[in-house]
Amino acid sequence: MLIYTLKRLALSLLVAVTVSFVSFMLLRISGDPAIALAGAAASAQEIDFVRKQYGLDRPIVIQYLDWAQRAIQGDLGESQFFNQPVSDIIGGRFGVTMTLGVCALVFAIVLAIPLGVLAAIRPNTWIDRIALTISVMGQAMPAFWFGLIMIIVLGVMLRLLPISGSGTWRHYIMPAIALGYYATPAFMRLTRAGMLEVLASDYIRTARAKGLRAGSVLFKHALRNAIIPVVSLAAVQFGFMLGGSIVIETVFALQGIGYLAWESITRSDLPVMQAVVLLLSLFYVVLTFFSDLLNAFLDPRIRVT
Repeated sequence: MLIYTLKRLALSLLVAVTVSFVSFMLLRISGDPAIALAGAAASAQEIDFVRKQYGLDRPIVIQYLDWAQRAIQGDLGESQFFNQPVSDIIGGRFGVTMTLGVCALVFAIVLAIPLGVLAAIRPNTWIDRIALTISVMGQAMPAFWFGLIMIIVLGVMLRLLPISGSGTWRHYIMPAIALGYYATPAFMRLTRAGMLEVLASDYIRTARAKGLRAGSVLFKHALRNAIIPVVSLAAVQFGFMLGGSIVIETVFALQGIGYLAWESITRSDLPVMQAVVLLLSLFYVVLTFFSDLLNAFLDPRIRVT
């Protein structure tokens, strides 16, 4: 297990460095940062002044190394719009996005895995059809539209839940449902397919022939192996939820990282854009690393690869 962990750690560090460089370059390729910082109405002299002031006239590799070195030390620069350290701005909004992402992931898993198991136990029945219908609806329905419908019904008409803000746990219910329901179909279909495959395997038939209880066969033997792909998918979906929460945060007026990314783009706040892209990219890498370790723990055969 130790050798496998070290290999995955080395690979994750390599991916993190590559992703940081690619994200740094993408912001440079999208346009001249000096023009974005100086403004579209700036003169050529003002643009040259900004370029020299922020070191944008240096070779791109030197710019990246300087930025990466400061980022490792926790210095992500200073926002051009807020006139505050970027790390302080992100730190103040990080909790909102993390809370939303965790609640949405929990909702998706709690809803999808039982539906997938029931659909696999009773294939081609009304239970299976209901589960597949829920899956299709979740994938076809835009998250922002679902959020607006919940605001109208649950927030305005019935007045059961608050429609904006993040003051209490009740403020996260509708955003988490809207964000998590979109990820539910992938979890449900993967759980169903995995359970169908595992339930048809030889060792499950052997366990049943030995007289083991149905619950033990289903949950101790079948579900443990069928859920392994779901673990990897959960890591990817969680990263997607953190990065794709911009729409939901905008609909429900949540001041999180997603909404901050939209603000930085509209205001051409380059230091904030770089920091947000780097943070969300590193989240994908870290989550994938831990999902690999958890998969190796659940299935020892993975460790020998």
